[in-house]
Amino acid sequence: MPAALLAALLAAAAPLTAMGSERVLGLAPCALCLWQRWPYWAAAAIALATALLPAPWRARLHAWGLRLAALAVLVSGGIAVLHVGVEFGWWPSPLPACHAPAAGAAASVEDLMRSLSPTPNKPCDEPAYLIPGLPVSMAQMNLLYALGLAGLMLRLSRRAVRA
Repeated sequence: MPAALLAALLAAAAPLTAMGSERVLGLAPCALCLWQRWPYWAAAAIALATALLPAPWRARLHAWGLRLAALAVLVSGGIAVLHVGVEFGWWPSPLPACHAPAAGAAASVEDLMRSLSPTPNKPCDEPAYLIPGLPVSMAQMNLLYALGLAGLMLRLSRRAVRA
């Protein structure tokens, strides 16, 4: 299997696994969870485009495509660092959608209902655990996966340069 195609599949696996955990296990995502998925889709698209390049272009751009995909994955890892910090209470989330709904200045129940966003409905400081008994949140797993996948992509890009 070509390296770029493998990178595309592994990048797409992260958001697909997260979506599966929602639908099968009923885990609710927060706003930061949803943000962490977009860089994986970008990495998958970049790697797939690299794999589908015509042979003369692929020889020249293969390593750069993998590096760019690795950078996209690292963006997801950066968002995961932010999310883990929010989960541990090290800093507040910068996203208003991450905060638990509060009555605030609502004058009536109708005002309160209008102020609520329909999705996501989970605050970002409430960790979601995929594996019962394992105290590693989805955000922490994403951080580890992003670092590992970016490292693999960079390693594959170095092999592409040598080839």
